[in-house]
Amino acid sequence: MKTPRLLLLCVAVLLTASLHAQQYKLSDDHSKVQFTVVNHLIFKTTVNGYFKGLKGTVAFDPKQLSSASVHATVNVSTISTGIGKRDRDLQDEDYFNAAKYPTMELRSLKVTATDKPNTYQMTAALTIKGISKNISFPFTAVLTPPGCQLNATFAINRKDFNVGPDNPIDDKVTVTLSALATK
Repeated sequence: MKTPRLLLLCVAVLLTASLHAQQYKLSDDHSKVQFTVVNHLIFKTTVNGYFKGLKGTVAFDPKQLSSASVHATVNVSTISTGIGKRDRDLQDEDYFNAAKYPTMELRSLKVTATDKPNTYQMTAALTIKGISKNISFPFTAVLTPPGCQLNATFAINRKDFNVGPDNPIDDKVTVTLSALATK
């Protein structure tokens, strides 16, 4: 009698395990967190920059979206726009306040399919300077031999997160994520 129960328990555990999305770890070396914002100081110029230090996890299986999740953080002090003084200014209290808030965080709340191949919709909590806001954006996810490649482009309002004073910088910031997560 004990053998059938044990066998049933093993089958139940295996079935339950197969219902969860595959787990991956974000690879900072193969990922990019980029941003673009327009500055109207003297001339209208586009400022491009990026962050390094991406860390986190991805659980993804296109057949099990209910268990899909993304949790990512990025180190604010790694900001780079190509101009050292501006990078230091962006780490100050008026902007990202890197000393008090060393990381930004994205934590998925829901992932759903769209009608396009490999394209999904994510609702996530984005936390910058200790302020969390729910955002929703499309992203692509492709399972590759080393793991899962995620790509997304979305816009946020920097004022929603108290980033920067009222000045000639646009409130809209475009963020582009290209992240490889591996086992």
